[in-house]
Amino acid sequence: MTKKKATETPEAAQQRRRMRQVFVEGHKRKFLVVVDETPECESALAFAASRAERTKGQLALLYVIEPGAEFQHWLGVEEIAREEGHSKARAVFRLFGRKLKAMGFDDIVPEEIIREGTKAEEITKLIEEDRDIGVLVLGASKDPSGPGPLVTALAGGRLAGTFPVPITLVPGHLSTEEILALA
Repeated sequence: MTKKKATETPEAAQQRRRMRQVFVEGHKRKFLVVVDETPECESALAFAASRAERTKGQLALLYVIEPGAEFQHWLGVEEIAREEGHSKARAVFRLFGRKLKAMGFDDIVPEEIIREGTKAEEITKLIEEDRDIGVLVLGASKDPSGPGPLVTALAGGRLAGTFPVPITLVPGHLSTEEILALA
């Protein structure tokens, strides 16, 4: 028999959370974008880069290497998969760096963060650890089946009312020019 994990009350979670440092001298508000190969990431990137530039903030890109359960019992294969995940993350960061330049954001040098785990958990952990992160920017899919699994998990799931920072959702149907005009 397993012991049930006690659920944390919203008041306890609020006390556990520390205040953001985004406006303290020496700190800059970071706009966090979770990057992967989905088309909506480019929308989130454009919005976050524009907001970071206009507000003199900073852009942070997070790539999460999700665990492959099928390799966990073979240590050598798991290590190779981890190395491939890090190589893929660096390639995605290079791609998004080129996209930033193509959008005209030559002066923005994003912070590149690689984490291993499930996306929702790693995003939440990172935001709790880095008090300069002030906004999470996600691109919503234009697919009629829904905004995408990450948006659903974070903005519409159990975390929605207690998430530590505001979540900005960028509609996937907007062009880069429309996004930049809004940001």
